[in-house]
Amino acid sequence: MKKSMLQILAAYAGMLLFGIVMISLGTVNTFLSEQFGLTNAQLGSLAALLPAGILAGSLVFGPFADRFGYKYLLIISTLLVSAGLWMMVTAETLLPVQMAFFLIGLGGGAINGGTNAMVSDINTKNKSSALSLLGVFYGIGALGMPLLTGLLVKIWTLAQIIRFVALFLIIPIIYFLIIPFPPPKHADKFPISRLKSFFKDGILIGLGFILFFESALEGMANNWSAAYLTQDHVGLARTHAVMYLTFLVAAITVGRLILGWAFRKLSPVKILYICFTLILIGSIGLQFTGSAILYSAPAVTAALSLILLGLGFSAGFPVILAKVGERYPELSGSAFSFVLVIALLGNTLLNYLTGILTNTFGLKYYPLMLILSVVLMFGLAIGIFNTQTKKE
Repeated sequence: MKKSMLQILAAYAGMLLFGIVMISLGTVNTFLSEQFGLTNAQLGSLAALLPAGILAGSLVFGPFADRFGYKYLLIISTLLVSAGLWMMVTAETLLPVQMAFFLIGLGGGAINGGTNAMVSDINTKNKSSALSLLGVFYGIGALGMPLLTGLLVKIWTLAQIIRFVALFLIIPIIYFLIIPFPPPKHADKFPISRLKSFFKDGILIGLGFILFFESALEGMANNWSAAYLTQDHVGLARTHAVMYLTFLVAAITVGRLILGWAFRKLSPVKILYICFTLILIGSIGLQFTGSAILYSAPAVTAALSLILLGLGFSAGFPVILAKVGERYPELSGSAFSFVLVIALLGNTLLNYLTGILTNTFGLKYYPLMLILSVVLMFGLAIGIFNTQTKKE
């Protein structure tokens, strides 16, 4: 088997595990509450430490990968996740659990960024298509883990399942140890001075801010849609509303499979604009779900809106990260870190703003945040790509 194929499989394994681990953490709040008698404020500290770890991992993975290569990055990151999971279920006090959540986020953020950067490096052509396929494996992990948990919970406790996942991570670590990886780009000396150029590159900053809105939109859809759909003017049952979020994740996964074919027919930028249009239509659909216009079928409208949102979300990260990889092939890891940190800041800030606005004016206005964000993102993308075309 070709070296590049072995490396691509390593990236797929890393992204699959990232999906499994991130979804697994969503199931442990009940376990931790029972184990330690946690208050909502203490659970909130765990919810904050995970994205803080992901942000830190996203910040450091790029320079580390450019200097030392992807092999050590993936091995160390996977070890951090495994150690965090094991620490979480064996801890006797809250502090180790908090440390565990940060470690899991740190390793997960580095795995996410590192696998994307490595796939971009390996595929000198068709980067968008390759990155789309990589994203499919996150969806497989995220969708498959709840099904696996549903089967295992019949014979194991939740703590035993998490221990199993922690030990299972040894298998990809062994695989990462034995296969060859692309050599480090700057094994002798890392060009720190080159990083300063990122802050002077308007196109790179603009690409980062497209992901600022893309990441925020994905976060808002995941965090607020279920609560919105249970409001009186929509009236869906809580269990149905949560189930509808599966449509969102499934649509992103299917969308990224479709993109592999679509990129052979249309340019990545045109596909990006089509996907932004789908996000806009889906957001408008959510706004009118349960209204007088669409009151007769809120369940159908909600499902279609979330599917459109998922399909729309499928192109953002693959297309923009491909553009970043093409712009900085010799510093792809560091450039990916730069834009992913901007993306995560967008997710955090706009979700926080959404929380303030919905607390003040009510959840029924939440889709307006989606609409405003996608309009701003669309306008920013048009401006950046038109500027880039004129320069070329």
